[in-house]
Amino acid sequence: MHLFQPLTLGNITLRNRIAVSPMCEYSAIDGMPNDWHLVHLGSRAVGGAGLVFTEATAVSPEARISPADTGLWNDAQQAAWTRIAAFIASQGAAPGIQLAHAGRKGSTRAPWLGGKALPGGQGGWTPVAPSALAFSDDYPMPVALDAAGIAKVIADFAAATVRARESGFTVIEIHAAHGYLLHEFLSPLSNRRDDAYGGSLANRARLLREVVAAVRGAWPSPAPLVVRVSATDWVEGGWDIDECIELARWLRQDGVDLVDCSSGGNVPHATIPVGPGYQVPFAARIRREAGIATGAVGLITDARQAESILENGDADLVLFARELLRDPYFPRRAAAELGVMIEGPVQYGRAWNQ
Repeated sequence: MHLFQPLTLGNITLRNRIAVSPMCEYSAIDGMPNDWHLVHLGSRAVGGAGLVFTEATAVSPEARISPADTGLWNDAQQAAWTRIAAFIASQGAAPGIQLAHAGRKGSTRAPWLGGKALPGGQGGWTPVAPSALAFSDDYPMPVALDAAGIAKVIADFAAATVRARESGFTVIEIHAAHGYLLHEFLSPLSNRRDDAYGGSLANRARLLREVVAAVRGAWPSPAPLVVRVSATDWVEGGWDIDECIELARWLRQDGVDLVDCSSGGNVPHATIPVGPGYQVPFAARIRREAGIATGAVGLITDARQAESILENGDADLVLFARELLRDPYFPRRAAAELGVMIEGPVQYGRAWNQ
C-alpha cells in the first residue's frame, strides 16, 4: 500500500506518507507554545502520522495572524518548541515547523472571536504588505513594505530557521499560501508594486525566492525544505496554476524538496469549487510539469481516497487537516482499513494486538 510506504525527503525518511497539515490553534500567549500544543501535536505523532507540522509559526511579532499565534523569534519560544519537537520525534514522527508571515491578514482576532481587525489599543498592530491594500473592509489597512522592511522579513525567516534547527525540527515549511505575505507578493491582485518586487512573474516571485535562499543558507541541503503554495486565487486575473508551475520549477532549482499544494485565501470574494480532493489536480500538475515532489491537501478524509492519490502518481505525500482534528489516530484506522500492520506505542499494545 502506497500510503504506508516510507518517503525520503532530503536526509530524513518518513515512516509513511501521512502528514499533519499545519492548523492554527490560536492558543498561544506572546507567541509561546504551551501544553495545548504539546498534547495536540504529540497526540498526532502517537496516532501514527509520518510527519507532524506545527501551525503557522510567526517569524516576528508583526508576522502573526492574531495575538494568539505561536512564534519563533525569542529564546523562550525556542525552548518551548524544543520540548514539543523532541516528543514528536520520540514517537517516530518527523517534527516539522511551518514558518510564516501573515502580511495584510495580520492584527486580527481569533476566528471564534470574529476574526476581524484588532485595533491597536486592544493589542493590534499595523500589518505590512506588498501594497497598501486591505484584504477586505473588515481587515486592517496595511502599509507597503519598503526596502528595509523587505530586508527585515528575509532576515526574520533566516533567524527563525536557525532557531528551528536548534529546537530539533527536521523539516521546515515556508508558508507562501492562503493570502499571507509571500502569497500576497506572488499575486497581481494584492501586489501593485512598480519596483523589483512587482509586475512580472519573476519580480513577484522575488521575495519568496529570496526567503528560500535565506532559509537554505541556515538550513543547508539535504535537510528537507517544503514550500506551501496556493496554486490559484480562483479569481480571473489573479495568481493561477500556470504561474505556480513556473514558480515550482524555480523552487526546485532553489533547493526546495517538496511543494505543498493548497489554494485560495488571497481575496474574500473567490468562488471555490470545494469538494473531496478538489486541490489534488494542482498537486498532480505541479508534480508532472515542474518535476518536483508534491503534497496533496484539501478535503481528503479517508484511507482509500488517499491511497488512490498516491497510486495514481498525483502526489508524493498526503496532508490531512480536519480528519486529524476529528481523529488523532486516523493513521491507525487507515492502516486497518487498508490491511496494513503498523507499530504503535508499547503502552497501547493491548489495543493494537487484539
